[in-house]
Amino acid sequence: MCRILRYPCNVILVNSRYILRGYLAGGASARIGDEMSGPALLLLGLAVTGSATSGSALLAGVTISAVIGGPLLGVLLDRSDRPGRVLAFALAGYAAGLAAILVSLGRLPTPAVVGIALLTGLLGPALAGGWTSQLPRVAPAAGLSRATAHDAMTFSLASLVGPAAAGLVAWAAGAAMAVAVSVALIALALPAAWTLPDAHASPAWRPSGPRRSVTRHLVSGLRAIMHGRPLFRATATSTISYVGIGMFVVSCPLLAEPVFGDARHGALLLAAVAGAALAANALLARRPGTAGPPDRILWLSAVILAVAFSVALAAIASVHAGSGVTGYAAPLLITAAVVAGAADGPQLAALIAIRHREAPDHLRSQIFTTGASFKITGFAVGSALAGPLSTWSLGGALASAAGVEIAAALAYAACRAERPRREGQPVGDSGHRRWIA
Repeated sequence: MCRILRYPCNVILVNSRYILRGYLAGGASARIGDEMSGPALLLLGLAVTGSATSGSALLAGVTISAVIGGPLLGVLLDRSDRPGRVLAFALAGYAAGLAAILVSLGRLPTPAVVGIALLTGLLGPALAGGWTSQLPRVAPAAGLSRATAHDAMTFSLASLVGPAAAGLVAWAAGAAMAVAVSVALIALALPAAWTLPDAHASPAWRPSGPRRSVTRHLVSGLRAIMHGRPLFRATATSTISYVGIGMFVVSCPLLAEPVFGDARHGALLLAAVAGAALAANALLARRPGTAGPPDRILWLSAVILAVAFSVALAAIASVHAGSGVTGYAAPLLITAAVVAGAADGPQLAALIAIRHREAPDHLRSQIFTTGASFKITGFAVGSALAGPLSTWSLGGALASAAGVEIAAALAYAACRAERPRREGQPVGDSGHRRWIA
């Protein structure tokens, strides 16, 4: 329960359960703030410039640059003896970037503000993969599975609370206040990040020999993902699956309009997805291991998502058949959202567990932030494809999303199985010995 952490000037005894609670509270606060910032920026762009295009450009700028920032931030975390300090500076920079967008929009040309959003987005992976990569340093080894499920719950909680909070604050006090609240929530996580244990405090920490250059470190991290079959399989499966999830998320308002009579009810569908994901991960946290090994959960979740999107397709078919709200369409669509959430939540928990199991300690942060960047890219691709597909045919977009999830399951099957590595088992990487945390 307790762990001795060595700091430069003294030795202190820290209760690991207390640190884990602080870690989870900080992660939840930062992630809720991040989930608030997306819709808040959309509303802010519309309120200040009168054009929805400005808001979407700001949101795209904040998200798209994560592809570059993720691997670089991971290298910085891996190479630091005090990764918590690096994480705290990254969170502070992200919050400051959002504040700069808030202050400069309407005062500077819109392209300049989008440039600020691009720079801010470089630090975005700190709130996802960067934070999660530090979990083994605050959770006891025997309780890592339960802690992983709790960590995944913070993502679902943020997805449930963040957009709703942004809408409520914007309605009550304006879009600018919604952005300000999101900045404050991210800033609240700074103490939890700053007090994370040092790198040498981890029982799995081992000296990795002479320090390599940043370029070689980047190459080693990418090689670990590409050459380690469990990691590559998990990364490929989750990235492809998030293409389908992105398509479904964009389709939700379009689904709600013919079924419930108002496109704004699409937010309720997304809330149902997030609520089901939160409940599923809460069950996994209470009874870890009941759903089987994380590898099985990963591919099974893609199959269940395909089923959920097919149920949503059946709801649209019911509307076209004349059933509408009084028939089967509404129950089918709600069922689809709940089933999708029940699959999406455990998929995230399984992905985190696989990365913790397979990632070498000296590359852990880079693997997490790089993997998060791939998932963000997959979601962005799905969101971009959903627009023209749903314009052509909403049913066609849902069928495509279901097909993408089947492709994710097939991608998992296409990667030949490899026995998961045990804790402490050494493996080779570019001629260097590494150790699995």
